[in-house]
Amino acid sequence: MCKRIGLLALLCCMMYVVHAQSPFLQQLIKDTRRDIAKRANWALQQEPQTITAFHCDRSAGGIHDFYSEGDYWWPDPAHPDSPYIQRDGQSNPDNFVAHRQVMIRLSRVMGALAAGYVATRDRIYLQHALLHAKAWFEEEATRMNPSLLYAQAIKGRATGRGIGIIDTIHLMEVVQALRIMEKAGAIPPADLAAFKQWFSTYLQWLTTHPYGKDEMNAANNHGTCWVMQVAAFARFVEDKTILDFCADRYKTVLLPSQMADDGSFPRELKRTKPYGYSLFNLDAMSTLCQLLSTKDNNLWQYTTENGRSISKGIAFLSPYVKNKNNWPYAHDVMYWNNWPVAQPFLLFGAAALQHMDYYRLWRSLDADPTNEEVLRNLPVRNPAIWF
Repeated sequence: MCKRIGLLALLCCMMYVVHAQSPFLQQLIKDTRRDIAKRANWALQQEPQTITAFHCDRSAGGIHDFYSEGDYWWPDPAHPDSPYIQRDGQSNPDNFVAHRQVMIRLSRVMGALAAGYVATRDRIYLQHALLHAKAWFEEEATRMNPSLLYAQAIKGRATGRGIGIIDTIHLMEVVQALRIMEKAGAIPPADLAAFKQWFSTYLQWLTTHPYGKDEMNAANNHGTCWVMQVAAFARFVEDKTILDFCADRYKTVLLPSQMADDGSFPRELKRTKPYGYSLFNLDAMSTLCQLLSTKDNNLWQYTTENGRSISKGIAFLSPYVKNKNNWPYAHDVMYWNNWPVAQPFLLFGAAALQHMDYYRLWRSLDADPTNEEVLRNLPVRNPAIWF
């Protein structure tokens, strides 16, 4: 339908197809069409690149194994050759992060291409996205192993940890894109089978390996993010048992154990970056509600016996997004000035709760942050593919 002839033509194509979308998505595309076009055109220029292009000698794994290092771990200045020591909230700039960065790049590319298709119905975006998916999940020379044995390692202490599972939240927009591609019939059957097998294998690892079980039982944002990404992957492979488990865990574990009566998250407020972590955890819980809510089990409307709900969490935090100067708690030790950005909880909450003030607030914030710490904690970047 649309040919690759530049930004103006892409905007015109978006205006042509927007009438076919839901009212909220129509408004979203209308308001963000320039951002969608810019990202989609950028993504079309990107060639596939996977973790096999980068290697760290400190990794205990092979070239197909994802590897990262704990952000808050540093050399001991008194004993440089001894195991690293922790400085909570302070990221060590010398740690290996290339695999995380290239996974974030994949998420940005696939999400942008899928959004370009949602807005224009031009299949060129899906054709290009297929190349990236095949490189990551199918082709023998470049694919990533479907496990996370070596994530967030600590020099001298651990070759990998369950806490590192949070790194693959950046595969969520990848599977959102794959679901759109599948629905459009843009994935050949053999490739689709390979992609679903990859995520099925990874889901099995996440739900059975000790690292996965440790992360599932984490009492803070790590536990939330385990459920969030497991739900996203389970939707792609259509595993209803896991989806039901995730919805139940939100209602019986995450919401009642993490949220206080006022809608805050006390465990996040105790951290050295209470503002950023509060935003991050609420984003994750809201994304969970967006992923898992059905007509018969609407998590957006769910309230615990003592009155805790996702709407209460958004009502608590949104005033401090609107005016951060009123934040009554400690300032984050790093990146205080980089938050907030266009937080997903505002957008998802606006649509689900019919609260357009949240949408207007979301529109006023930066939708294309470049700070690496922000990107690491903002896995929802292409909102058009979530509706």
